[in-house]
Amino acid sequence: MELAKAARAVRENAYVPYSRFKVGAALRTPSGAVHVGCNVENVAYPEGTCAEAGAIAAMVAAGETEIAEVYVIADSAHPVPPCGGCRQKLAEFARGDVKVTLATLDGAELATTVADLLPGAFGVAHMDRA
Repeated sequence: MELAKAARAVRENAYVPYSRFKVGAALRTPSGAVHVGCNVENVAYPEGTCAEAGAIAAMVAAGETEIAEVYVIADSAHPVPPCGGCRQKLAEFARGDVKVTLATLDGAELATTVADLLPGAFGVAHMDRA
């Protein structure tokens, strides 16, 4: 399954009664499996959970823990980067050189990497004395 198509499709399932800003994410694991997520808002947490976090949760629930590629899409004038929390989650499950494509419904795409999204990421190597 193509990541762009999967992210675009799941974006339509977003639950966004407050912001009306739908985001879809799809990731591929080294096994070739594709996992998807969309943003979800609620009255107590109107900023909601992010699409990337949803895709990562689906991946982990399926028994996988490594990301090989990510695609994120939103209806905006410019590609929208993941929030800080999702950047850290991506860094937890992906090497720094993993490709992340940020896209708009209009077809604009920005290719970057996990390391470029989160330079100086905190990782397990920082705990070598623990």
